[in-house]
Amino acid sequence: MAAKKLCDSLLLDEVSKWGSMKQTGVTLRYMMEFGSRPTDRNMLISAQFLHKELPIRIARRAIEIETLPFGLSQKPAVLKVRDWYVDSFRDLRSFPEIKNKNDELDFTQMIKMIKVRHNNVVPMMALGVQQLKKSMDTRILYEDLDDIQQFLDRFYMSRIGIRMLIGQHVALHEPDPAPDVIGYIHTKMSPMEVARNASEDARSVCMRQYGSAPDIDIYGDPKFTFPYVPSHLHLMVFELVKNSLRAVQERYMDSDKVAPPVRIIVADGLEDVTIKVSDEGGGIPRSGLPRIFTYLYSTAENQLDLLDEHALGTGDMMTMAGYGYGLPISRLYARYFGGDLQIISMEGYGTDAYLHLSRLGDSQEPLT
Repeated sequence: MAAKKLCDSLLLDEVSKWGSMKQTGVTLRYMMEFGSRPTDRNMLISAQFLHKELPIRIARRAIEIETLPFGLSQKPAVLKVRDWYVDSFRDLRSFPEIKNKNDELDFTQMIKMIKVRHNNVVPMMALGVQQLKKSMDTRILYEDLDDIQQFLDRFYMSRIGIRMLIGQHVALHEPDPAPDVIGYIHTKMSPMEVARNASEDARSVCMRQYGSAPDIDIYGDPKFTFPYVPSHLHLMVFELVKNSLRAVQERYMDSDKVAPPVRIIVADGLEDVTIKVSDEGGGIPRSGLPRIFTYLYSTAENQLDLLDEHALGTGDMMTMAGYGYGLPISRLYARYFGGDLQIISMEGYGTDAYLHLSRLGDSQEPLT
């Protein structure tokens, strides 16, 4: 028992040491150029970089989890997330120096497992926040919880970066990649095509829930392409369209009028590709707009009430859309590569969401 305590103490000292080291950000363009030549030597360099970089990023988050206000650090779900981060830090630090191709392949398998271990970090943290809210004094104003809001933004942004770095390295081992695909990045991604696929997925969710769904009209140049991560764009467009479909469907469900379509416009500017999702779903009251990007006002908490830490495990059972985190996390995905997400609403009419994506690819990861 004493030996275990000593071991834990040494590990925490190590976490503290690595958490104070400087992180190294990368750009989409760098990932694309480096990954275009996945030689054994380049994969070795990539693994050596991750062997040093991932423990720094993971340690920073593990330290921050320990010092959250209002007792959030001690909630059972948050303790579980902390354990995942500490376990991953231990795995990375105990892996020996990477000297050759065999070492690199072993390391790649190990970081694949780390990625799987962290699959359910978002719903588990959401459950922790839910546990906090249930135990909290109702006199505490939500404005006082701004520290938690900012922590979650930093935490989830860091997670996007960690998963991008691991996923990109792992995907570069694909023996037969599709044309114009470099790891997670598609060098000639059609935003029209991704928007169409994401819209169809969102529409099928709406059909399942309500039995019908409004039409979706998409406008833009079908031949336009630019380098981006299709899975990130799919996630963001899916979330925006799903919200619009739900708003329109609920507004016109009991009406004799035909529900107006949701409109998607893809515009390619010199700096940004902008995707606008417009609906006539009645809009959001101005007083409610500041709340749409927070993690603390979710209207979908009944989903979380059905869960506990054991149900989540490390499988991938839930999507973020199920518990009201879709918009804030979509905005983080947009910002990760230098873009942004803005919502403009007209109460009594509808909502326009503007998704800006930087097409230059030279914006460095936002590291905190």
